[in-house]
Amino acid sequence: MAQIVQLAAEARTGRRKSAAKALRRGGQVPAVLYAHGRETRAIAIGSTEFGHLLEHIKPQSTIVELSLGGQSVKALIREIQRHPLKPGFLHVDFQEVLAGEKLRLEVPVTLIGTAEGVRNQGGILDQVLRSVEIEVLPTDIPEKVELDVTLLVIGRSLHVSDLRIPNATILTDPELTVAVVVAPRVEEVAAPVAAVEGAVVAEAVAEPEVIKKGKLEEEAAGEKE
Repeated sequence: MAQIVQLAAEARTGRRKSAAKALRRGGQVPAVLYAHGRETRAIAIGSTEFGHLLEHIKPQSTIVELSLGGQSVKALIREIQRHPLKPGFLHVDFQEVLAGEKLRLEVPVTLIGTAEGVRNQGGILDQVLRSVEIEVLPTDIPEKVELDVTLLVIGRSLHVSDLRIPNATILTDPELTVAVVVAPRVEEVAAPVAAVEGAVVAEAVAEPEVIKKGKLEEEAAGEKE
């Protein structure tokens, strides 16, 4: 079952840039709440409260219970716009969660166990895919998806098709690799050049390198640049 958290919200009327800036200066974040078949509502949430909330949840799979005008509205966070140069939020999109209506969302994939190829073969476990998209009813949203990698040996991998999520349809390509165990990299050492038996090593006499006139002029010009 997905984690459910609470967050206070209030309706807002001004939707111009000046109104949004005024909200941010007052410690709030402009946001919208939309749902299928309903008019999108303009709301505002506390910037500090929202920041603290994000420290303890997985936004893509957590249900936020908004306290709005005396009502409780369950929603998912769909998009967070952050300030590019300093801490803070510019805008947040929420999607209302309606009973009986399936949702499309991403849930994180967590690897469990110690792979055989890591434990006994010195391999390295690489998690290639960290989340998958699913379609699911609100009551069946998983907080995360676990994948056991205990039996993985070097060269073997697990794919999206190996995931099991009760009461949900996985939309991500089943052929995609989730995790693989690879062999550790070995640095190549250059083999010593064997001396030719009976060969006489003579002192090399340095000879001047012959450079074509055009090349010599190009190099001289390059030094002056």
